Amino acid sequence: MGRGDIELETTKVYDHDDVADVEVPSTAHQISTDSWFQVGFILTTGINSAYVLGYSGTVMVPLGWTGGVVGLVLATIISLYANALIAHLHEYGGQRHIRYRDLAGFVYGKKAYSLTWTLQYINLFMINTGYIILAGSALKATYVLFRDDGLLKLPYCIAIAGIVCAMFAICIPHLSALGIWLGFSTIFSLIYIIISFLLSLKDGLQSPPRDYNLPGDGFSKVFTIIGASANLVFAFNTGMLPEIQATIRQPVVKNMMNALYFQFTVGVLPLYLVTFTGYWAYGSSTSVYLLNSVNGPVWVKALANITAFLQSVIALHIFASPMYEFLDTKYGIKGSALNVKNMSFRIVVRGGYLAFNTFVSAFLPFLGDFMSLTGAISTFPLTFILANHMYLKAKKDKLTSSQKLWHWLNIGFFSIMSIAATIAAIRLISVDSKTYHVFADL
Repeated sequence: MGRGDIELETTKVYDHDDVADVEVPSTAHQISTDSWFQVGFILTTGINSAYVLGYSGTVMVPLGWTGGVVGLVLATIISLYANALIAHLHEYGGQRHIRYRDLAGFVYGKKAYSLTWTLQYINLFMINTGYIILAGSALKATYVLFRDDGLLKLPYCIAIAGIVCAMFAICIPHLSALGIWLGFSTIFSLIYIIISFLLSLKDGLQSPPRDYNLPGDGFSKVFTIIGASANLVFAFNTGMLPEIQATIRQPVVKNMMNALYFQFTVGVLPLYLVTFTGYWAYGSSTSVYLLNSVNGPVWVKALANITAFLQSVIALHIFASPMYEFLDTKYGIKGSALNVKNMSFRIVVRGGYLAFNTFVSAFLPFLGDFMSLTGAISTFPLTFILANHMYLKAKKDKLTSSQKLWHWLNIGFFSIMSIAATIAAIRLISVDSKTYHVFADL
């Protein structure tokens, strides 16, 4: 039983590396099966998803060269630090915490368990909403390359994307089952990143001097800058690190740190490359979906858009997996993925979940705004505020006064940032809703 008195069905596993018994909560999904390298690829897939095609417009345009470059580098460092704090608590108290809510519940109690699960659900739901918007935007961009007749509108493309995502979710039972799809995801990412980089580089070399002035004025500019700060932390964080760490082999902390080092060194390079090159090429006129700005052969742009669509489908499955694991475990969905009962359950439950996700995506298809809101109300609290406070509470007897002060400063700073960024993001969504309309064809 944990300190927070959260009752979980557990099993004993023997840790050969630390020679200790560790309690592991019951789950319908596989745990302790993946190498750190595979987990590193899962994390890298997340940060180099098709979202990277938006950072030139949603991060660099509002922040400019100085703010954007410094902000991205700082966000990389503090994100690695915050994720490392969570990773080191994975076996805190002799129990393996395979879900974020389990860890929070063990440290704080039942109320924190429920609050963390609510925050995480909102976080992952909005991330998945963004993926469906991205996939729909990629489909529409592909269609427009061949027929710019206005017949296939963005809401229709989003609906198609939602159907494909649901089909993939039904066929892939759990996170570890992605297997070869992670390889395809990496290939897809490399294709659209390389194409975006080369076409942006070509356009930049051929274009006259660009305007890099920050858009807007007065309060509008301030709100846009604050919203972009939330996009910075959104870029590097999953909000589901314990769930991903649950799949890794023993020793779980050492292997997870290897995966994180891979993510925040090799893994961030493609993101930097396409983000900085895109902004350099098009300046303050950079689109929130970079492939709408580039010029080049139709087939090349089509290839980039199609691979962005396919990679979004795979990446969405990663971020939807905590919800799938919760539902599968709650309703006892175990055994063969092809079992009629299991297949029927996935069709109804996962299909219904993604149908609602798709509706929200089509209703408010404002990608940059969703990135800001996600970073503000869930990434800041989950990854930075909660991580620092949990570590402070769990390790309080081992920390010096200066270390405790450091964690409290982090908690205070990111709490202020979260509140400010939430206000800015809600304002952005309100303004865009008035400028366009619901079910907008952007």
